[in-house]
Amino acid sequence: MSVQKPSIPKGTRDFTPAEMVRRNYIFNIIRSVFETYGYLPVETPAMENLSTLMGKYGEEGDKLLFKILNSGNYLEGMQDQQPGSNNNGNPVSGIASRIPDLTSFTRHISEKGLRYDLTVPFARFVVQHQNELVFPFKRYQIQPVWRADRPQKGRYREFFQCDVDVIGSPSLLYELELIQIIDDVFSRLGIETTTVFNNRKILAGIAEAIGAPEKLTDITVAIDKLDKTGLEKVCLELNERGLSDSAIAALQPVLLMEGRISDKITILEKLFQNSETGNKGIAELKQLLGLIKDLSLSNKWNFDVRLARGLNYYTGTIIEVKANDVSMGSICGGGRYDDLTGIFGLPGVSGVGISFGADRIYDVMNELNKFPDTILHTTKVLFANFGTEEEKFSLKLLSDIRKEGIASEIYPDSSKLKKQLEYASRKQIPFVVLIGKDEMENGLLTVKDLASGEQSRMSREEFISKLKK
Repeated sequence: MSVQKPSIPKGTRDFTPAEMVRRNYIFNIIRSVFETYGYLPVETPAMENLSTLMGKYGEEGDKLLFKILNSGNYLEGMQDQQPGSNNNGNPVSGIASRIPDLTSFTRHISEKGLRYDLTVPFARFVVQHQNELVFPFKRYQIQPVWRADRPQKGRYREFFQCDVDVIGSPSLLYELELIQIIDDVFSRLGIETTTVFNNRKILAGIAEAIGAPEKLTDITVAIDKLDKTGLEKVCLELNERGLSDSAIAALQPVLLMEGRISDKITILEKLFQNSETGNKGIAELKQLLGLIKDLSLSNKWNFDVRLARGLNYYTGTIIEVKANDVSMGSICGGGRYDDLTGIFGLPGVSGVGISFGADRIYDVMNELNKFPDTILHTTKVLFANFGTEEEKFSLKLLSDIRKEGIASEIYPDSSKLKKQLEYASRKQIPFVVLIGKDEMENGLLTVKDLASGEQSRMSREEFISKLKK
C-alpha cells in the first residue's frame, strides 16, 4: 500500500495544545462577558437545509456557501451512459444532460449546506422553539462556520464565531449593551480597538437622496469594499451595477465625508429633507449617541456613514470593530435585523447581535504578544518516578492534590531524573516533586521550582497551600 502524504483542505487548520490553550483563553473571556450580561448558550447543527441558508446573505454570500452532496454515494448508478462512451462514465454529465439548468442541477444533488454564519440558523432556531423561549431572548453561541472563500491572512474557510444576540425587542438599549460587551471583551483581552457604527436606514436614505432607492443592495455591497479596493474601483462597480453617472457623482461627497460626528449629521439632515427613512436612521443614531456619551468606554468609537456591511438582513444599527495596532480586517461586527424570523414564519420580531471572530482575534493577540505566559502552565506539578515503591507512594499524594483541583501528573516510568526534568521543562510545568526513601519515611516532600532551580522541603499541606496561592 502506498504511503499517503498527510494534508488538510486549504483554509483549515490543526491546532496544537499550545494553540488550543490560547484559543480557550479567548473563548473563556468572551463567554464570561456574555454570561455577565445575562446571555444563555445554545448550539445548532453544523449543516442546515439549503432552503434555510440561500438568499439570506446576498449575492456574494450565496456564492460562498459550502453545499453538501445528498449522500456519499448519491451519484452512483445515475449515469446515462457506460464508461467508455462519450461522457467517459461521468455521472455528472449524465444528470446534467437531463437537468441543463445549473441551479436546478445543484438542488437535485444537494439539499443541505454547512452554515455560513450563526445568525440565520439562530433565527430558524427561534421560530422552531418559540414556545420554549422567554422574550426578549438573549443567547450566545460559540461554534465554527464555513465559507468557500479564497484563503489568505486573517481569512479562513473554517473558523469560529462567538455570537451574542437578543431577539424580541426593538429597544436601542440592546445596541448600547452590545457596544458595552465589545468594550469589556477587548479590554479584558488587552486589545485596543475602534468600534465604528452606522445605520442601514441612513444608507437607505442616501440611496433615496441620490435617486436610486432600488439600488440599496448594490450600493451597500460596493461600499462595503471601500477600504479594500478604494473609491475609484467602488465607483466603477457601482456603474457596472447600473447606477447612473449622476447618482454616483451625488454619492461621492458622502463617501468622502470626514470630521466631527455633529458635522456629518448636519450634512445628512440636509440631504434627507425628503427622506423619511433617512430621518428615522438619524433619529436612531442620535439616540444611540446620547446613550453612549453617558458611559465611560475604554476603547475608541465613531460614526462612519461609509460602514455598510454587505449582508442583506440588516435593517438598523450596524457595527464593526477593528484592532488599532494590527493591519487586519474587522474582528467583530453585527447589527440590527428587524424581520429575519419572518422568513421562517414568525414576522415582526426584531433582533440585534454581534459576532466576535475568534480566529482573527487570536492572530491579533499573537502578533501583539498579548497572551499571558502563565496560561501555558496547564499542569502545575509533576511527580518524578524513582521506582515501584516511590510510584505507589506518589500516586496517593497525586490523588489528594487532584482532589484539591490542582492539575498534576506523574512521570510514567523510572527514567533518569534528567529526562524527567526535561519533560517538565518542555511542558512548562513549574514544580517537580521528588519522592525517595527519605521523603517516604519522614513524610516531607522535596519540591523543585524549575523557574528558580531551588529545592525545598515541605509538608503536603504546605505544598498544597503554596500551589493554591
